[in-house]
Amino acid sequence: MNFLEPTKIRQTNLKNKIVMPPMCMYEAENGQVMPFHIQHYGSRSLGGVGLIITEATAVSPEGRISDNDLGLWDDYFVQGQTQLVEEIHRYGAKAAVQLAHAGRKSESCASPHLAPSSIAFSDDYIQPVAMSTSEIKDIQKAFVDAALRAESSGYDGIEIHSAHGYLLHEFLSPLTNLREDEYGGSRDNRARILRELIRDLRLALKKETFIIVRISASDYDDQGLTPNDLVEILKPVKEDIDVVHVSSGGNVVRKIPLKPMYQVDFASTLKEGLQKPVIAVGLITLANEIDSILIDKKADFVALGRELLRNPYFVNTEYAKTNQKDNLPQPYLRAYK
Repeated sequence: MNFLEPTKIRQTNLKNKIVMPPMCMYEAENGQVMPFHIQHYGSRSLGGVGLIITEATAVSPEGRISDNDLGLWDDYFVQGQTQLVEEIHRYGAKAAVQLAHAGRKSESCASPHLAPSSIAFSDDYIQPVAMSTSEIKDIQKAFVDAALRAESSGYDGIEIHSAHGYLLHEFLSPLTNLREDEYGGSRDNRARILRELIRDLRLALKKETFIIVRISASDYDDQGLTPNDLVEILKPVKEDIDVVHVSSGGNVVRKIPLKPMYQVDFASTLKEGLQKPVIAVGLITLANEIDSILIDKKADFVALGRELLRNPYFVNTEYAKTNQKDNLPQPYLRAYK
């Protein structure tokens, strides 16, 4: 199986090409790592996953998707995050953290809810406050500060959450960014906040720390973002990015044509347009699906979300099927004889 072959991102060696993508668990208390998180992520590492990207971790209190999200806006959180990374590393996986600001989609009690423009996501959400230039700079600094805390916690990499209708995606999309200053209007202006942040992160982080950018390749709206838009948005900073994690949707309420591997062609477009490694994700559940994506060179890594929730030991099972039992945890070998 092609996906079981070792690979690397930047200077970090991965034992295979399977990624656990960020999935909000809503189990944090006051932003802190809980025993649930240690068990949840540790079991996927024991199960053979190559790279684990932990769930959306807020760079500020009001940037949480919910009040039960993890946080890294203060040094207070470093001890718990360090314990989490140690557990992931214990069984051979590498660890990245997804740093996020929910923008207008925040359901946290913390305030104010911020956005590029004062447009509510829906009638069920409060109307956000349009950010000033100084608030944009504050949020960029909050991302960098949180990334440095993540690095000190032992994370191998940082993922910037610019997808699913959260703050950075809101800036990128013409559907949600109606600003008339240097952070709105043209595509280059709308991309400014993300491009500046990527450059700031690359300068601030150690040279071995890799950077992943999570993007929504389509808004599923004729007036919204397309995969080619994302190629052009990321081109000027592609040398500062190690991997692009390609998802879609979430910025506005639109029908998404869900089916197995429905986002893989988006990943292929970003890979070809940027000539950078990409992660494909989205209703991928079968070993032959994963291998076909990699063999056809539509992506370099494949992320399994719901499948790893159902089966933390998916990768170990595939190691056993292909007689690669040296990669299995010794106590579990008897299960595959």
